[in-house]
Amino acid sequence: MAERAPASPPAGLKAAVEQTVADGFPAAVAYARNGARESRMAAGLADTATGERARPDQRFRIASNTKSFVSTVLLQLEGEGRLSLDDSVEKWLPGVVRGSGNDGGAITVRQLLNHTSGIYDPTNEPEFFAPYLERHDWSHVYTPREVIARAVRHEPLFAPGGGWSYSNTNYLLAGLVVEAVTHRSASSEIHRRILGPLGLDDTSFPLTDPAVHGPHLHGYDLKGRDVTRFSPSYDWTAGAMISTVDDLARFHRALFTGKLLRPAQQRELLTTVEFPDEPAYGLGVQREEVTCGSGADARPVGVWSTDGAGPGYTSMSLTTADGERQLVFAVNVYDLGAELRKERPVPSRSEGLLKAQAAALCD
Repeated sequence: MAERAPASPPAGLKAAVEQTVADGFPAAVAYARNGARESRMAAGLADTATGERARPDQRFRIASNTKSFVSTVLLQLEGEGRLSLDDSVEKWLPGVVRGSGNDGGAITVRQLLNHTSGIYDPTNEPEFFAPYLERHDWSHVYTPREVIARAVRHEPLFAPGGGWSYSNTNYLLAGLVVEAVTHRSASSEIHRRILGPLGLDDTSFPLTDPAVHGPHLHGYDLKGRDVTRFSPSYDWTAGAMISTVDDLARFHRALFTGKLLRPAQQRELLTTVEFPDEPAYGLGVQREEVTCGSGADARPVGVWSTDGAGPGYTSMSLTTADGERQLVFAVNVYDLGAELRKERPVPSRSEGLLKAQAAALCD
């Protein structure tokens, strides 16, 4: 892959990253691109216990950014004629989605990927995380099928296609569909189809290992407790991957510029569902707008985004609709316990995050 030119950070990005640390995050790391010009920034501490400084090459848990990797694999499989997005879940996973009014025969693969299935998400329940947050068993393993079984004990939130609700269960089922179609593990398919070809050497997909290996940011809750060690098993294809700002940027640059999918599947990726008061969600990606300028000069810039939030880490990846500009930003606080209590899971100030978006994506 051709090297792109290094560049000075966009005006304001250095200040925005530093502002994020002032806002209360121990560290912030960022990657920005404008055309062929790339820049990287870091501020704060990767490890508050040792005083290690943050660096842009350090790894972090990407949480739900994982979903765009999974949707890409399923779209590639459709492009190869091995499945259809209109296939029912029952076709590939017979008997898995049944009971309490759930019917896998009425739910399509597409509805898993755009969160219109109506399937319940048990990871919103405080008791689900009791093994970790109450008993401090950071290595506790949930299998994907255990999580799905908990989900289908609940009635669906709505009839398939009748609404939108973000559910990690959808992407656990999507991972099982990948395995049913390919007869390979979902993690190996992601590596074979995406990580290997794109040279994403700092990206990994742990299944049960609670540690983050190699150079990495430590993750914290709002009280400053280190929660880096945390089993990713419950999140699997909904959010278990680890990466860097550079690797995420390289993946999304390839994805949003059409390098990974055939044209028909690229259109599917970017076809969003529209429900009142809900995001414009495609297949593992979201369309939104960043406001550039202020007052009478304010103008919206369309971006495609993914984000991730899980124990200790918050991250986002934004790519302008024309593919010319990118921002990948990660910070090392996310308080899962606070989220489950319906409280804000990150420091109350977020000025730096907003300033970073304007600095990287606006002229």
